[in-house]
Amino acid sequence: MQYPLPIARLIESYMKLPGIGEKTATRLAFYTLDMPEDDVEQFSQALKDVKILLHQCSICGNITETDPCQICRDSNRDHSTVMVVEQPKDVMAFEEMGEYDGMYHVLHGVLSPMEGIGPEDINIKSLITRLQKDDDIKEIIIALNSTPEGESTAMYIAKLLKPAGLKVTRLASGLAVGTDIEYANSITLKRAVQGRINL
Repeated sequence: MQYPLPIARLIESYMKLPGIGEKTATRLAFYTLDMPEDDVEQFSQALKDVKILLHQCSICGNITETDPCQICRDSNRDHSTVMVVEQPKDVMAFEEMGEYDGMYHVLHGVLSPMEGIGPEDINIKSLITRLQKDDDIKEIIIALNSTPEGESTAMYIAKLLKPAGLKVTRLASGLAVGTDIEYANSITLKRAVQGRINL
């Protein structure tokens, strides 16, 4: 039996979301069908607003309603450090932590030759331009995921920035709290040894 066209379209739409397969999409579509009309209108409007009202900050590339974003406008933040992250959600994670008070630069992706993503496809050029214009920046903190793509992107950025005489650092990584050493992989153990600290 085929679903009515509106439900079929909604299922297809939900399946475009990451991690949503056909069964979950079908369940969400029928849940949406049972929602009160006001809730569906609010949901629909929220989806539209995300696309219409948000754009990238012209300085850091973070998502914002105003340009420049609130972080870039904040004179109380440390403008001498810039943390390079992959996605806007990474900025949110660091801001929730409340321990970092510097600036950010959002790449909106990482280098991935297998997927055809090169330096021109992510927000690297604007980072270089930003560094050329702003003499206050002294340190770049590379805060990318410890994936092969994240590692190659970090190395590429570090290589680009070294000639400028900037301090380029990487987030410490290694054993997570509560991890048994015997179950850690060799890369994690290597990082833990390299990133050791004095007690």
